Amino acid sequence: MVDPDNGPKDSSIVVSFLEISLSVHGVSVHIFNDGPVYVIPGSTLLLRARVEHGPLEELSEITWERETESGTGPGKVTLATCPRPASACTGTKPNVRASVKQQELTLQISGYSSEDGGVYAVTVKDRTGATTTAHCIVREYEEVHHVTVSLNATHSWLICGEAWGTEPSFSWLHERVAVTNTVGEVSKDGSVLVVTMAPLCGHFTCLVSNKRGYSSATYTAGPCEKEGFGMTAVVACLVVLVLLLGSALAILLWRRRRRSSRGERLHEHLDDPI
Repeated sequence: MVDPDNGPKDSSIVVSFLEISLSVHGVSVHIFNDGPVYVIPGSTLLLRARVEHGPLEELSEITWERETESGTGPGKVTLATCPRPASACTGTKPNVRASVKQQELTLQISGYSSEDGGVYAVTVKDRTGATTTAHCIVREYEEVHHVTVSLNATHSWLICGEAWGTEPSFSWLHERVAVTNTVGEVSKDGSVLVVTMAPLCGHFTCLVSNKRGYSSATYTAGPCEKEGFGMTAVVACLVVLVLLLGSALAILLWRRRRRSSRGERLHEHLDDPI
């Protein structure tokens, strides 16, 4: 005979086992921003994170902190705290704001400055006191500095260097015109120009830019002989020669005509009756 209570008892066991299996996973947190995160001074830093936890876990506090990337200095500085289950967060400075919306966490710092760079951490604490932390490196978005161009004469390579600018983008000019395949080939990252034109001549400019501006440097080789210059010179000489010959011929004709006119007047005087 089947016990009618077996079904509910089995269901209760399954549910209890499911709840236990979910709770042992604990709390986890992940920052969406792939570090390092670069921020332009004066703009707004926005970090986003997501917290995952089972149905039995209850969060007691969320904290955002920062410390220097080198590990020196005053140590960790608390930026904002979010006690749970309250939804409001408290920033330690007027320009710091934090929020929690369900499982989404955000930290916003307006008017970013170089002092705001470092290793950011978001720590989530549950009711048992257990904590889990995620980290993200934040750095200042540096402008382009000290662009140089050097020549590898062995391979006819022009190498463009830049000191420490963030996300530099390279482009090349030859005689102030964008480089084409007739001049050379640019490497995948843009920092090297393999010169294929011969001979190597003219002005090669490397332009490096990013979100904060640009800078450039120029390598100067020997002067380029302009195409068709020799033929142009020959044509110019021929034109000058033709003009000189034409002028000489005109002068000769003018002199002959003048002499002929004098002869006619003299003949007329001789024919007059005495």
